[in-house]
Amino acid sequence: MNNVYEEIAKFSKQLMLKEPFYGLVLISLNKELDKSIQTACVTPDKINTKLKVNPEFWGTLDDKTKLGVLKHELLHICFFHLTNWDRFENKKVYNMAADLEINQYINSDMKGEAWDGLEIDSPTFKPLNLEPRKGTGYYYGKLIQDIKDNPEGDIAKMAGEGGDYILDLDGVEGLSEAEKKLIAKQIDHQLKEVANNLEKKNNGNSRGLIPGEMKDYIDSLFEIVEPVIDWKSYLRRFNSMSTMVYTKKTRRKPNRRFGTGPALKIKQKKRTLVAIDTSGSVSNDDLIEFFNEIYHIYKSGTYVDIIECDAKVRRVYEYKGQREEIEVQGRGGTDFEPVMVYLAENRDKYANLIYLTDGECNAPETQPKKPMLWVHSSGHNINENLPGAKIRIVR
Repeated sequence: MNNVYEEIAKFSKQLMLKEPFYGLVLISLNKELDKSIQTACVTPDKINTKLKVNPEFWGTLDDKTKLGVLKHELLHICFFHLTNWDRFENKKVYNMAADLEINQYINSDMKGEAWDGLEIDSPTFKPLNLEPRKGTGYYYGKLIQDIKDNPEGDIAKMAGEGGDYILDLDGVEGLSEAEKKLIAKQIDHQLKEVANNLEKKNNGNSRGLIPGEMKDYIDSLFEIVEPVIDWKSYLRRFNSMSTMVYTKKTRRKPNRRFGTGPALKIKQKKRTLVAIDTSGSVSNDDLIEFFNEIYHIYKSGTYVDIIECDAKVRRVYEYKGQREEIEVQGRGGTDFEPVMVYLAENRDKYANLIYLTDGECNAPETQPKKPMLWVHSSGHNINENLPGAKIRIVR
């Protein structure tokens, strides 16, 4: 038994290397060996979704197929097949349709000699001319229609009583609406945690690590919406006016033409100071808008330092693209002056300043010595008395 757990852990690491997002999902699942099931399945658990494997079935698989089976089961979770079960009358056909959907996202190098998963281009299903990369509902409708048209056909026999198709969704029948909502919430939490972990492991950059088929849904979990302006273009104008330069030791040979020595390599490094108004007049909805803009500022390619300020500077820290909720400090009165003083004291560090605020305050006395933009939250009017460029978030 322990050997099976060790093998599952080994293949989880392999999947991490191949497909980090799905690898982390697999690692996050509770695992249980269960001889009462025929093959492998996923099932709701009290705290987390559970992967069950029959150790005898596991022993019949080659290494390629073991990896494919593990990914197959976790895809049922990622594609919400556990919570959509009750929407379909024929549970066996629904499970078949779900398999046809997810097996298209399993690469051939995970399908060994023992692989017998349902495929849309297999001899059984090819006559249906099924379109690729469709949802479970599409495949369910096609299968049900074929069963009606060909009650003695292969698909009808497979789905009928005594058919050789084995269900791999367990413990999902008879769930109450409250239980289904709880399971969906647990899965959302799992997927969100996985996305956050990828961001952290890659210094805030998960580009290319979240599969295309999951990207829209993951973005929706973080309520990522379009930015108020094209930050990439805007910051390009900012940064052309102010550029940071630093040197780095290198072993390269001297360049006789330009007179550069072997120990110096010049690079440009741009850093933006983003101030967040954390006063009591700023609502939680305002803060959600602010962090959405900060995320897009960061993704535009600039280094970002955040300075939180109400009537005084509360803290300054580097932003690394994290999308989880950040607890801000402050919620007192409002004063823009402390940020201007901080910028003046650190003027060599920053190329520009972006101030996210509701605008409910008088203009600061200290004038910014760097290009500056005031971004007002959507529920407030622009304060025209503030120095520099001004825009308002429009939703």
